[in-house]
Amino acid sequence: MTEDKNIENNITVSPEALAAMGAGHIAYIKPIRSEDVPAQFPQVPQIPEGLQLFALHAADGTPMMLTDSREAAIATAWKQELETVSVH
Repeated sequence: MTEDKNIENNITVSPEALAAMGAGHIAYIKPIRSEDVPAQFPQVPQIPEGLQLFALHAADGTPMMLTDSREAAIATAWKQELETVSVH
């Protein structure tokens, strides 16, 4: 009989390595509060506080788009032929 053992592999990958892996192919969608928009999207006019928005970022973290709809972020990524992942 074999014994089931839980094996945990911890692999560390730097943020730079992750960005390089997904460059031009992967983007992520991240929920963002309207209060946090100016730090990531300084060009966006002032938005009322308390709104739930969604940001589309390139794999390297570069902000690409801001929207009030997760579906719109996915559609934009799809149009640009980017594979999307969600970040919590």
